[in-house]
Amino acid sequence: MKFAIPEHCLRQTSSILYIAVDSLIPLRGKSVPGLDEFTATLDHEGIPDVWVTSRSRLQFDEPRRKNGHTHPFIAEDGCAVYLPEDYFHLRPESVASKQQKASTLRLGRFTCIPMAEALPAAAEALETLSEDTGVPVVTLRSLSPRVLAQNTNLPQLEAELSRQRDFDEVFFFAGVSDEDVERFLVEGRNRKLQFRQHGVLWSVAIGASLQRCIRELSKLYDRALRYHAHSIGIATPDQAAGLFPFCERTILLAESSLLVDSADQPESPRARRFPLRAADTWDRVLEAVHTKS
Repeated sequence: MKFAIPEHCLRQTSSILYIAVDSLIPLRGKSVPGLDEFTATLDHEGIPDVWVTSRSRLQFDEPRRKNGHTHPFIAEDGCAVYLPEDYFHLRPESVASKQQKASTLRLGRFTCIPMAEALPAAAEALETLSEDTGVPVVTLRSLSPRVLAQNTNLPQLEAELSRQRDFDEVFFFAGVSDEDVERFLVEGRNRKLQFRQHGVLWSVAIGASLQRCIRELSKLYDRALRYHAHSIGIATPDQAAGLFPFCERTILLAESSLLVDSADQPESPRARRFPLRAADTWDRVLEAVHTKS
């Protein structure tokens, strides 16, 4: 893809942060204390923070508005990158011909760089897999508004947003054994389907890749800056395994008890660990971001 990147878009920075926010900004309840001040400081210093989430574009509107987030984000477990309007400008030649798959899509207020196949591809594949394996599943899209709110434990409006997806299909298993679930997942993976579990809910996608999302964004940032900015992943333990392998440096935010358990593991400037709820956590994270390694 070709992007014309205006020079005023970015200030000089040595790092791009990729922050897995699902545990830091929960669906219900308050964000982790200090996160809003931390992101405001990043904006003041001109350090982009890309948010990474399993949620959909529509679900993410309110958290981004509340926190004043104006940078790209990666949604639906690596299904796509979403670029805010005028963050990067498309050149005319980036529009694909009729014979080629489009490299970008316009979705709402965002330019979207898709990695996964758009719905209904995943929904159709899920239905076929369920029929072929005899394992029943229930999609969120099939539920009435009242039942949907009950199953997601969300207010009705938020529950409705949870099933409005661009790429993946969210579902749950309907009274089946662990053996049937495993058989279903194995057969689905044989068909190149990608599954993600979030509590009792699952999602299925075709072609999702957080690694590719980060790689494409890194290329854009490098072109804008005219040099390579290091990628720094920030995540809690439940999100770290999916993000950290694709970042050059990492910062783990964990409960103090978990950090004590891992105290014998060596720490380096490229792999830092901090307590999640300490008073000075975000100051220490910012210091680690500034540390050259």
